[in-house]
Amino acid sequence: MKFITAAEAAGLVNSGDSLVVSGSGGGHSVPEAVLAAIEKRFLETREPRGLCLIHAVGLGDRAEKGAARFAHDGMLKRSITGALIDSPPLIELARQDRIESYTLPQGVLSQIMRDMAGGRPGLITKTGLHTFVDPRQLGARQSPSAREDLIELITIGGEEWLRFKPFPIDVALLRGTTADQDGNITMEQEAVPCEMLSTAQAARRAGGIVVVQVKRLAQRNTLPPREVKIPGILVDYVVVDPEQRQTYATDYNPSYSGELRVPREGLKPLPFGSRKVIARRAAMELRPDAICNLGAGVSTGISVVAAEEGILDRVVLTNEQGFIGGAPVTGVDSGAAQNYSAMVDQPYQFDFYDGGGLDLAFLSFAEVDAAGNVNVSRFGDKIVGIGGFVNISQNARKVVFSGTLTAGGLQEEYVGGKLRILAEGRQAKFVRNIEQVCYNAKFASSEGRSALFVTERAVLRAVDGILEVIEIAPGIDLERDVLARMAFRPRVAADLATMDPRLFCPEPMRLADDFGRIRPVEAAAGRPARPVVGVE
Repeated sequence: MKFITAAEAAGLVNSGDSLVVSGSGGGHSVPEAVLAAIEKRFLETREPRGLCLIHAVGLGDRAEKGAARFAHDGMLKRSITGALIDSPPLIELARQDRIESYTLPQGVLSQIMRDMAGGRPGLITKTGLHTFVDPRQLGARQSPSAREDLIELITIGGEEWLRFKPFPIDVALLRGTTADQDGNITMEQEAVPCEMLSTAQAARRAGGIVVVQVKRLAQRNTLPPREVKIPGILVDYVVVDPEQRQTYATDYNPSYSGELRVPREGLKPLPFGSRKVIARRAAMELRPDAICNLGAGVSTGISVVAAEEGILDRVVLTNEQGFIGGAPVTGVDSGAAQNYSAMVDQPYQFDFYDGGGLDLAFLSFAEVDAAGNVNVSRFGDKIVGIGGFVNISQNARKVVFSGTLTAGGLQEEYVGGKLRILAEGRQAKFVRNIEQVCYNAKFASSEGRSALFVTERAVLRAVDGILEVIEIAPGIDLERDVLARMAFRPRVAADLATMDPRLFCPEPMRLADDFGRIRPVEAAAGRPARPVVGVE
């Protein structure tokens, strides 16, 4: 094992190499100094070229950092990731077909590292069946030049499965907090755990090299052995960057790394408006002791609402990055969490999700069709990707999809507990045909899973392949403000209800009082009660 500079690490990458990069979202556990050095080398020498860049989920500040550092003509040949939303320059390359672009489920890219480490023939899973990931649809492709089949449909025991094929790893670029003189790596200040060990093992199995960026150096035999996340036997090179930040936006927050718990008052409430109305109505679906996932977008606000309403410690919130309990962080540091009870490596979190461990999942939507199929991946020229959406939505017992009814210029006001539309959105989100199927309503129904669609002015549910309006906001005209704003005509429930007027007033809703009248999830299912975890 050698200690080298970021520039020397950049020199290890050859043209045509396949790179796996660790991290999540806005700089969480991303080896940014090494990525910046690779970009600098390319701009100065035009090398390395034709790279394949692999990362489990979006990386970047939605400008120039993270994966966007590879968005130079000739530098990148192929992108394999769960999401592109954090690196807009790569979206543009994919849209123009200047790179081969694939967006695979985040859980797949996380879990497959273990299969590759063990020399197995890829990952075999049902995740992605009957979605655009399925090779019978698009095979996860986002650009015409992406012609290689990375996924195949197989049959085992009379059941359909997908096999995600292993891929080469020439260089793994990972991150930790501290390295000792033997290259043992700890992650005590990192905001997310990722799949560091599995990736290092996979790279070693593939004959690749492992480079780890850290913040500081420790003497040999001084690191607590149980804190070592990447053993030195798997590390080839270490880059020390004393300026390493916890995320792009945050230098260091000890609550992100679990070193302290913040008072509940430290969780800033959402400002009153459509986002809070939607998060509140979604939060009304929470049940005592329910194990839940909060996805990206408007759904991240549910944790803040739950804290404000005094019910955060009555449910178990999780996110796909590996946190259990507490409150997932909203905003630019989304992906981190605070006041959590446990942190597990990302592949194991997805094992739990894929195994049906979620009672409830709260996700966003971009497009919904008449059958209740959902698209979050691509619409028009905007390529987002799917992150953990497919793993979560395909395996949770119930999914609550949240978003505004229309998009683009929507303006609303709330007066006296009623909603008034001031300016309608230019774009319909309930459309006749969605561009990519990320959630297949028929498949979900066949497996006994249900879905609810929450907007600021109406609530709908999927019933027997048909969307049905079951609630509308006070002050809203059903025909003018709901049905006329959809590209198809949903069914209207015979017992159409009015959304709870408390949703549309600034003061707290007192959901804790409601919780006292709701049976816990375990009691309803006949299972033993689970201990409560969450904010103290």
